[in-house]
Amino acid sequence: MKRSLVREHLFKLLFRIEFNTPEDMPEQVRLFFEDGFADEEHTSTGSDIPEQDRVYMMDKYDRILARLPEIDKMIDGAAKGWSISRIGKVELAVLRLAVYEMLYDDDIPVSVAIDEAVQLSKTFGTDNSGSFVNGILASLAN
Repeated sequence: MKRSLVREHLFKLLFRIEFNTPEDMPEQVRLFFEDGFADEEHTSTGSDIPEQDRVYMMDKYDRILARLPEIDKMIDGAAKGWSISRIGKVELAVLRLAVYEMLYDDDIPVSVAIDEAVQLSKTFGTDNSGSFVNGILASLAN
């Protein structure tokens, strides 16, 4: 599976955090993989995801959750005039994933993390999401 698709699925899992309690998230993750998911290119189920990609996604998801307070603090500091509570849920999920990749995932170059985040925010966010996400990530990259 392409890393961009894995990243999109991770974004969708992180997006669910905003609508569920921490206690509900293990069930949400299970449902995500069991019930499947659709995008413009295809519909798939958890069984369609190769085991190595599923393990990679879950490991990365868990590592992001472990650093979420730290990541949110960085986003909050970089988002001048915007508190975490004011940032749109799509943008916040994208930012959380990208900040993790930029700062804690040595396998992903910063420029790739930023480019992929901007693309995700353009796909799932509003017309201004791409520039908003790019601005915050650029300030963190400097």
